[in-house]
Amino acid sequence: MTPDLLTLLRQVDTPTVCNAIEVAEGKRGFDAFTRGTLLASDPEAPAMVGYARTAKIAALAPPSEPPEIIKARRMAYYKYMAEAPAPAVTVIEDLDYPNAIGAYWGEINTTVHKGFGISGALTNGVMRDLGDLPEGFPVVAGSIGPSHGFVHVREIDTPVEVFGLRIQPSDLVHADRHGAVVIPPEVIPRLENAIKTLLKTEKLVLESARSQGFNFEEFCNAWARFEKART
Repeated sequence: MTPDLLTLLRQVDTPTVCNAIEVAEGKRGFDAFTRGTLLASDPEAPAMVGYARTAKIAALAPPSEPPEIIKARRMAYYKYMAEAPAPAVTVIEDLDYPNAIGAYWGEINTTVHKGFGISGALTNGVMRDLGDLPEGFPVVAGSIGPSHGFVHVREIDTPVEVFGLRIQPSDLVHADRHGAVVIPPEVIPRLENAIKTLLKTEKLVLESARSQGFNFEEFCNAWARFEKART
């Protein structure tokens, strides 16, 4: 991924990326995206973009393993996150979902991960401390709650699933208030041009629809130009 592509991806929303992937692939049917409605800690924040650093957690019940094992895994988790190559996004599967109660993402954890240089967090679990989360570290989560429960790390650097989206470690993730997508590696060389093409062609319809005197005839003309530009 080039610096120019990374900058562009941070400037556009996830629906645009979803559409642009289809432009790059030359067909419809791309389906590596989340299902359902997620919550954003800061709906106005730019998208988070990065290679996935993955883990699984649980919080409903106390851990059954010895405390020293839980502590060692916790510190291994933080080391794994601290060593993430930039850009990176943390993706956490809460194994208690859909009954998740433990807020893993609060003021302390978000601040620590931001300090590690990570771009944001995607989870099917819980977030809290919404007024105290650091600027520049968005969280896209399944729910909001007050307690951390018995939250503890179960697995590190393994495949995870968040709202129907399977994510492998090091997958390229783009996420915002709409949800998340995994960008296929084979489209990356064509994605910058696909995004620019998509934005340019959409203007053909949008600018016409926003103009004075817009009617069905103008729509037909604009749509014809739109279809021609896409092919």
